[in-house]
Amino acid sequence: MKKGKLFKTRISYRLITECERVVEMKTQTMSASIDAYRERVVNGPVGKTLLWLGLPLMIVQIVNISYNFADTYWLSMYSKIAYAAPRQIWPFFMFLNAVTQALSSANLALISQAIGGKDYDYARRVVSYYVSILLALNTGVALLFLLLGPFVFKYVMGVPEDLYEYVVTYARIISLDLLLSGLYIGYSTIFQAIGDTRTPSRAGIVSSLTNVVLDPLFIFGVRLNGATIIPEMGVAGAAWATVISRFAGFIVVLLILQKKYPFLIVKPSLRIERDWIVKSLKIGIPVALMMMSNSLAFMFQNRLINTYGAYVAAAAAIGFLLMDLADAALWGFTASVATMVGQAIGAGLEKRARSVAVKAMIYIGLASFTGSIIVYFTRSFFIDLFTDVPEIYREADLFVQWFAPTLAGFAIFFIGMSVGRGSGHTLYPTIVGIIRLWGIRIGLGYLVALGLGLGTLGIWMTMSLSNLVAGLMIIPWILRGNWVKGVVKKRIEVDQKPTVSTPLRLQRSSSPR
Repeated sequence: MKKGKLFKTRISYRLITECERVVEMKTQTMSASIDAYRERVVNGPVGKTLLWLGLPLMIVQIVNISYNFADTYWLSMYSKIAYAAPRQIWPFFMFLNAVTQALSSANLALISQAIGGKDYDYARRVVSYYVSILLALNTGVALLFLLLGPFVFKYVMGVPEDLYEYVVTYARIISLDLLLSGLYIGYSTIFQAIGDTRTPSRAGIVSSLTNVVLDPLFIFGVRLNGATIIPEMGVAGAAWATVISRFAGFIVVLLILQKKYPFLIVKPSLRIERDWIVKSLKIGIPVALMMMSNSLAFMFQNRLINTYGAYVAAAAAIGFLLMDLADAALWGFTASVATMVGQAIGAGLEKRARSVAVKAMIYIGLASFTGSIIVYFTRSFFIDLFTDVPEIYREADLFVQWFAPTLAGFAIFFIGMSVGRGSGHTLYPTIVGIIRLWGIRIGLGYLVALGLGLGTLGIWMTMSLSNLVAGLMIIPWILRGNWVKGVVKKRIEVDQKPTVSTPLRLQRSSSPR
């Protein structure tokens, strides 16, 4: 019996030893993969690295804009005003989603700076805390959107009566997207913090192409030999296409994370380190306040626009779509700015972090200005695609004439926001954002449009002015601000590799993390 037990003990020991060896080999491989991204992000040429990180996301943005164009086009074929519905629900959607975005901003800074400092064990724990809390938060947020949406759209935003049913129908279905988009944003943030922007790009392309294919099928339905294969759903069809495509994108990022970075697979846990909670709140609260403030401002901006009826609301939807086309480069490259700034600060390279911010401000500002000029001179062609109603055409044309030339200011402001996300210093950009929206777009906008009687011209004028002021206010902060000081301090030697044995546990420590 003793010999049998000894034999089994030896076999078990060998199996454990072999498993540990396999785990160690996989850990080293994963470490090398993350190290490769880190090396390029931290030490590669700034311009080339910005392009390397940002180009995939820019392509995704272009694909997304193509989807938005297709969505708007098909809904414009279905109704003269239905395509304004998605733009109407967006401010309240973003108001509730601000918590997700704030948590993502905080953890982008924490994860990217931990990776920049090669503190992979801390990065792994942060990922698990982050996604666990994100899932719980977004479930509650989706329910709030579903329950409060009709009240907000009617009494806060003043949606015109002939547009209201479209908006409520769209919102009821899109509430599911709050949960899915939160998870998608969460996993995409993890990849971006690593420096892997190609994976979110692939997922975004899959999601957008799925949407493009499903939109006309769900909006108009499909009939074959007199039989209904897919019923006509109108605005509801556009919403279902969005939800299904978002789910497809989430599945892609989830599967790739499990395959490519199993070291970072989420282990759900509510046993959270107090230090992580404190850092997430410190970094995230200003972002959440700014985004909630921004979204509330956009609700009142929509209310001001809705004062002039459904046609003006539809014109604004077209105008904003064309502005998305003009600044396609912006939304792709801002994520790369946050990643490069975060990892440079984490590696102690303050001068490089400043260089990244300044060069990005110049490059992306020029790219947005170029795009805005192109859209300005081709606006008639694009507006004609979506409407044949003279009142809508006239207002959309006026919108673009005023808004397009100031788009570079908005791009520079948004670079400042990305610098704040990557560095963890979000307070000043938050203040600028509040002035931009509440001081100029809302305060001055209501005064000029209603008080001075300039109507819609006053709305478009003050929106344009807000872009210029925000851009001018953020430039000195990017050039000379104290944001280059990190929020995550190194706790280990720089040659440490990730481990897989450290359990997730509640840990109270006096050392900064």
